[in-house]
Amino acid sequence: MTRDLDQAFAALADPTRRAILTMLLEDDMAVTDVAEPFDMSLAAISKHLGVLTAAGLISQEKRGRVKWCKLEPDAMRAASVWMQGFGQFEPVNLDAFERFLAVELPEEGE
Repeated sequence: MTRDLDQAFAALADPTRRAILTMLLEDDMAVTDVAEPFDMSLAAISKHLGVLTAAGLISQEKRGRVKWCKLEPDAMRAASVWMQGFGQFEPVNLDAFERFLAVELPEEGE
């Protein structure tokens, strides 16, 4: 569990990666669409996406010729539980967040 937490917090430490996660709250996105608002190369964005993927915060899937990114909110559960242990943070209701995502971002084919 320590390694997973380390990877999650390391991924979240970078403002570009946090911005990417915020963008993915809205919907799955193609890698090129993720890269569009940033003033950096596609290769640099791909490295950020690799860090987020390794941390389990997003998943990437190839659909045809396009690579898509999807937020994986369950990956933040362990970090949230760990932070709540300090009592300095408001509890995050991840179940409510998951229900919100299910309504806002229904699975394909539903």
